[in-house]
Amino acid sequence: MSERIQRLREQSVSAKPSISLERAFLLTEFYKHEDVNRYSVPVARALAFKYILDNKAICISEGELIVGERGPAPQATPTYPEVCTHTVEDFDILNSRDKIPFTVNEEVRSIQQDVIIPFWSDRSMRNRIFQEMDQAWIDAFHAGVFTEFMEQRVPGHTVLDDKIYRRGMLEFKDDIQRCIDKLDYYGDPEALAKREQLTAMAITIDALVGLADRYAQKAKALAKKESNSDRKRELKAIADLCRRVPAHAPRTFHEALQYYWFIHLGVITEYNTWDSFNPGRFDRHLYPFYKGDIENGTLTKAQAKELLQAFWIKFHNQPAPPKVGVTAQESNTYADFCLINLGGVDENGEDAVNELSYLVLDVVEEMRLIQPSCMVQISKKNPDHFIKRALKIIRTGFGQPSVFNTDAIIQELARQGKSIEDARNGGCSGCVETGAFGKESYILTGYFNLTKLLEITLNNGKDPNTGKRIGIKTGDPAKFKSFEQLFDAYTKQLNYFVDIKIKGSNIIERLYARYLPAPFLSVLIDDCIRNGKDYNDGGARYNTSYIQGVGLGSITDSMTAIKYNAFDQKTIGMKDLILAMTDNFDGHDDVRQMLLDETPKYGNDDDYADDVMRDIFDAFYDAVDG
Repeated sequence: MSERIQRLREQSVSAKPSISLERAFLLTEFYKHEDVNRYSVPVARALAFKYILDNKAICISEGELIVGERGPAPQATPTYPEVCTHTVEDFDILNSRDKIPFTVNEEVRSIQQDVIIPFWSDRSMRNRIFQEMDQAWIDAFHAGVFTEFMEQRVPGHTVLDDKIYRRGMLEFKDDIQRCIDKLDYYGDPEALAKREQLTAMAITIDALVGLADRYAQKAKALAKKESNSDRKRELKAIADLCRRVPAHAPRTFHEALQYYWFIHLGVITEYNTWDSFNPGRFDRHLYPFYKGDIENGTLTKAQAKELLQAFWIKFHNQPAPPKVGVTAQESNTYADFCLINLGGVDENGEDAVNELSYLVLDVVEEMRLIQPSCMVQISKKNPDHFIKRALKIIRTGFGQPSVFNTDAIIQELARQGKSIEDARNGGCSGCVETGAFGKESYILTGYFNLTKLLEITLNNGKDPNTGKRIGIKTGDPAKFKSFEQLFDAYTKQLNYFVDIKIKGSNIIERLYARYLPAPFLSVLIDDCIRNGKDYNDGGARYNTSYIQGVGLGSITDSMTAIKYNAFDQKTIGMKDLILAMTDNFDGHDDVRQMLLDETPKYGNDDDYADDVMRDIFDAFYDAVDG
């Protein structure tokens, strides 16, 4: 690392994450003082976005080459009260957490209590969701059968493609105007709604271009005061850079990185999207700029690496927006899960690894930052040297890059109905979610607790923690004569609760479409502009809801223990097994040790356990996919 990068990295790593109410206060100020009722919902959201970008603090740190912060300073993290409004107790938890606290000073605490909570607590999406859900959903939610991501985060677990590197934001605005001009008010009953949505998109483009201009002005002002000639020259170049992008298409490697970063700031300022937004196939998208600059002599490999390292630091400066309620207490991470994809294949199915792929891996190895995450897509078409380079980093114990099978990704996306070209240009985001980059709306609906369902099954539909019947009656498990009877009962509970989850998710999706559209994100995802519809309202080319089954290892070991001991080996009867579990194995140490030590376990290349796992997965897959 250069001295500059060492200094910026240290600033980022040592800065204490804190809660900033700048965004929340500006948003509240807008909705309090603007007559929002005269605007449609999407236009009001766009104007609020513009108000925030027009008035937020502009931060350029000493020595920066890529500029832009979501908050007023590195690691200053905004809140999103229109989505979920933190209580004062939430702030106290965040401030006092042992592992990863967010500093909350008294001024912030006071503003939240006196200004933000009184205005937003009854207006937030979280509040709307719990008002609209039926008792079956609420009972399952509180029992821990599933979580609901969208009670704390908006949809937006999506990834960008290469469109911004080919066209400037003003060109997208021209596209929007052409779509407005073509609206058919005679034959299309949605023409007015489309006009409002498209108008909102155009407003957000002006807002982002305006933010870049504010950074240009700030850089110019700093340059006038700067005594160091080298830094003065850099600041003048940054000012020129911010006047160029994102208004116009980038021409250089530096411009392409800065363009993306302004886009990133726009997305994560508009809403607390579910953490994964990133440039996607980064090495493919940026390689033409890198190659062109290297060949014409305006960039060296060392300069390119320094720019990439500065870019990595910008991601690290943005901790994940803090959660609320019990999630705030238990969620121990600052990471935003921005998973940058490297390698894989191009739209023609050919090897997509290039020189920049290796340079990015060098940066990952040297920077050792939690954020952004990085992965490698491995295809049969990729050279062996690429996977070996990735493995060399993995063996250091850093945890990056993760490794994904490109051919499996393409197969899954094609199975879902994506075109083969869109599938090849796609990949993974967040943790492991697959998608068509730049063309898909990912709606993540939450975790589904596969293990909890066994507990409910073994209690004939009751939640033993409360004694309340929240499931269906599937029979007294003490009377089951075969494992097939138990598995059938489990499958019935599974389908019952999946239906509850999907019904709730469909309601929540419509609430977001109606009350919290995302006009800026919609600009970036095909085909929202062409359709005149929002990202949250089915505007994208592909619209996918995800329910994430969790606890697969635990449910497999649990089911295997019952199958092996109660039905196959008959070392214990179901009645005695249920009694031991009811007593939490107090006084049943022999049973506990038998289950623990003398049962096939998942993850040991044991077909007995793995076959059970496969049956559970297939049952969950059928319940959701059907």
